[in-house]
Amino acid sequence: MLALITHPACLEHRNPPGHPETPERLEAVVARLEDGLVAGGAAVRLEAPRARRDDLLRVHTAAHLERLEALDRAGGGVLDPDTSMGPGSLEAALRAAGAAVLGVERALAGGGPAFCAVRPPGHHATPSRAMGFCLLGNAAIAARAAVERLGAPRALIVDWDVHHGNGTADAVRAEPRIRYVSLHQWPYYPGTGAEDDTGAGNLFHVPRGPGLPRERYVADLLAAVDRALDGFAPAVVVFSSGFDALGGDPLGGFTLEPEDFAALTRAIHGRAPEAALVSVLEGGYDPPRLAEAAWRHAEALATATG
Repeated sequence: MLALITHPACLEHRNPPGHPETPERLEAVVARLEDGLVAGGAAVRLEAPRARRDDLLRVHTAAHLERLEALDRAGGGVLDPDTSMGPGSLEAALRAAGAAVLGVERALAGGGPAFCAVRPPGHHATPSRAMGFCLLGNAAIAARAAVERLGAPRALIVDWDVHHGNGTADAVRAEPRIRYVSLHQWPYYPGTGAEDDTGAGNLFHVPRGPGLPRERYVADLLAAVDRALDGFAPAVVVFSSGFDALGGDPLGGFTLEPEDFAALTRAIHGRAPEAALVSVLEGGYDPPRLAEAAWRHAEALATATG
């Protein structure tokens, strides 16, 4: 059964007024998944724990964690022009990362797939720096915990957020047991993710311009997944699920529709049918559209593994 993993603390991360990354995003997602899956018995809601420090240190430097802790003790502060902390931000980030790791722990143990409805997002957080709304690299932390602590021989991260997950790429680029596929708008923030950036042969970047037919984005992402899976059978697939690739999102120029995320989920599961499936919420800044796409994706996760 699908696990919907979340925590009320994730609503307590507050950005400055006018910031696009709001608690309302998460409220919309959780309400849609509660109504569409939990209420009908297709999913169970679980509370996210705080992430273990040893799992955080698999991705982040001690200095980075100490800076977040110091800002938390001070009541918050600005980390970069897009990224700040308030009194509840560190707790939210710890629960978000903890949700991702719990999802992987449960899925690898045969407990079924997971959708982690959390914030702040994570894929821009580098090993040493918070940026792009992100404090901790949730998907990378989960993948590294999978291969370093939980016995998974290989993990695949698939990132369809409209922005390149530079933090995730940096966290895994020297780890051959983890492969990372990213479809992202190019050129666009944060300016990384060129096609020729292949890391240790484990990064598969798909930079594409805005406004292309939605079928093109789907086909190009799946082609990159096929390349990543060549000779590589992951024990777990971690979806870095940013729904700002939806047409009309205020922070993106892609053209995907909610049903495309369901189709991508089923197609990727079909290519790695033995892999456990875990998804972690990233971007998406039109709450009703975000909630609909997240529901389509989570429903496909629930039915992919029965």
